[in-house]
Amino acid sequence: MKLEILKSLNAERAARRAVIVVTDVATGAQRLVRAVDAPADPLAALLDQHLRTGRSGMAETDQGRVFLTVHVPPPRLVITGAVHISQALAPMARMLGYDVTIVDPRTAFASPERFPDVPLIADWPDTALPPLNVDRYTAFVALTHDPKIDDPALLHALARDCFYIGALGSKKTHARRVERLTAAGLDAATIARIHAPIGLSIGAVSPPEIAVSILAEITARLRLPATAAAGTPAREKAPS
Repeated sequence: MKLEILKSLNAERAARRAVIVVTDVATGAQRLVRAVDAPADPLAALLDQHLRTGRSGMAETDQGRVFLTVHVPPPRLVITGAVHISQALAPMARMLGYDVTIVDPRTAFASPERFPDVPLIADWPDTALPPLNVDRYTAFVALTHDPKIDDPALLHALARDCFYIGALGSKKTHARRVERLTAAGLDAATIARIHAPIGLSIGAVSPPEIAVSILAEITARLRLPATAAAGTPAREKAPS
């Protein structure tokens, strides 16, 4: 690998930006494609597929046989609310390779005893979230049912390029949330980024089942094309 490509690669990885190194198998020539530039690349569809799966591999193209070396940041899950669902969701997400952080100012809930080996920030979202530098490889879920906690957290997430934003609550609860966020100055398109009721419609009832439905929806949003992921149905009702 040429030094110039290596330097660019390291810079992109340090900034948590996805890149692909495209190697021409016949000639050995290499080029680096940043995720932001992928849609305009001659191999756009192929690059999009590999960026979504995060997998490297060989491919046949009109330009010949190439090897795609994919460098994608590890996904992160930021959970607002140290609740029962979070107790199931956090270890499940870690099994799937997510770096998990839980934010909740209520120290009675955000305790190491309830969340062993999970980073906890027992502070209000306005203080806790900015240092986390959430980005397009971050999934963000709000689970407290307390507008004083969830609303500032959602405002923070919606101002950034998180690949998934979800919030717990029934349709009635979410309608009230939409009113508050609208009053805070957000437009309908921005608010529509919130998956609510959160999770896929699998008939989930218990906290672990709801956690499964949330992770399934997050996975669909991460791995499927945007049009397909947008068509995944939400759960009909979450606890209000």
